Amino acid sequence: MKSKAALLSACVFSVALPLFLASCAGQVAAAGGGGAAGFSNPVMVGADPHVCVVGKDVWLYSTNGSGQFYVFVSNDLRKWERRGPVLRFKDVAWVEEGRKNRGAWAPGVIERGGRWYFYYSVGPKPSRIGVAVGDGPAGPFRDSGRPLLSDEGKRGFEAIDPMVFADPKTGKHYLYAGGSAGSKLRIFELNDDLVSFAREIKTKTPPKFTEGAFMHFRKGIYYLSYSHGSYKTSSYSVHYATSETPVGPWTYRGEILASDATRKGPGHHSFFTSPLDGAELIAYHRYENQTGDGPYKVPRQIAFERIRYTDDGLIEPIFMTGAGRE
Repeated sequence: MKSKAALLSACVFSVALPLFLASCAGQVAAAGGGGAAGFSNPVMVGADPHVCVVGKDVWLYSTNGSGQFYVFVSNDLRKWERRGPVLRFKDVAWVEEGRKNRGAWAPGVIERGGRWYFYYSVGPKPSRIGVAVGDGPAGPFRDSGRPLLSDEGKRGFEAIDPMVFADPKTGKHYLYAGGSAGSKLRIFELNDDLVSFAREIKTKTPPKFTEGAFMHFRKGIYYLSYSHGSYKTSSYSVHYATSETPVGPWTYRGEILASDATRKGPGHHSFFTSPLDGAELIAYHRYENQTGDGPYKVPRQIAFERIRYTDDGLIEPIFMTGAGRE
């Protein structure tokens, strides 16, 4: 294990810092040339990947259906070590109260001031979002003691898929959540403790939004990317919108990642900068070796792809690659 000092500051990125410090807070560095060395697809079985770069290590958090969460760590994007569980539902009293077979879904992580904040979904509906705190990216994370957000009694909104973004311009932290039932996006400004809300910020849900919001910032532009369609079918895809602020208004920019002939349902993603060569990457899940429109019954698999931008800051279409990264 690295020392605590070596683990600090990876998830809060400033453009003055070295490239390999970028990731968890959603700031993506402007990478130089060179290929995205290291990985081959698929990376591992899993879904809903949230990637955090800490020094030269890559930490990957994902959905787990067993009532607990693990994290996977790698220094070469090829060999991955599982750590954890970093959080177990049996240790969170409000998750287990009167409920059984709760899904451990779509975690997101951010670091601030040497503390690590782990946001997670508890489903199915009525769903809730929790937050737990730890001393490092491997946890263990200790729950705050109550749900941060719930959809119980609410129509047209589902409390799933939390993503927390640290705005490099203001230092404020925002939580993005929602999707599926009603396909509604909600945004909240967090208090300094990062475990409670200061206020909800009204926003217009962008076109084609279903779930899995992710915010990143690059060269003065805020990019809100998200999944569209049903996660079980070929309709699942990644779209994005841009803004001059982290809370909109949004300019819809279109679809950037979609099913191909044999790789289906790409979505629920995160952006990060490779510590190996500075390449900008997307982590996402997909179904391998499938034909037709679904629903698919095989496990989802996590993959990475290279991200490229046009001169005016738009994201170029992303094409899925295989083991040879063709």
